[in-house]
Amino acid sequence: MSTQYWYNVRTGEVEQGAQSSWKHLLGPYDSHTEAARAMEKVRANNERWDESDSAEDAEG
Repeated sequence: MSTQYWYNVRTGEVEQGAQSSWKHLLGPYDSHTEAARAMEKVRANNERWDESDSAEDAEG
């Protein structure tokens, strides 16, 4: 089994294996690099969803 990486939203650190409470973790990710970029993906998804919501509101 390969190592999994998690991003801890409370500490801002990447964990090798889930070491903290699940409520603080994003993942799993296959690499340290992917986990380190977790918040970038969250922000991008939020922006995309906000744009979609705005478009739906405009359509009425």
